[in-house]
Amino acid sequence: MHEYANFWNHYADFSGRSSRRDYWMTFLINVMAGVILVILTQAAHPFIYLYGAFGIAVIIPSLAIAVRRLHDIGRSGWWMIVYFVPVVGPIILIVWLATRSGPDNQWGPTHRVA
Repeated sequence: MHEYANFWNHYADFSGRSSRRDYWMTFLINVMAGVILVILTQAAHPFIYLYGAFGIAVIIPSLAIAVRRLHDIGRSGWWMIVYFVPVVGPIILIVWLATRSGPDNQWGPTHRVA
């Protein structure tokens, strides 16, 4: 849960680095929350507004953590636009987001795992 707290604490912080664990744990929690909200929406229609609000609320911090994740592997955040290349773009982006952290770079030092 520490990773998810950092996700919200760095809401629109597009500088610095985020580890693989930070990114993927946040992604997992957001997907689980979305699935729960979809199930609730099926049970009671008014939950669709909560689902929509959640979706809008996580757009900016999700982009920010993805940019910080790209910084962690030594790429500029502008590489996010590769997503829009048909078919291969999303695959390339997923591979980059799953890549091991790079050495110290212009965006900061490597995360040290204790």
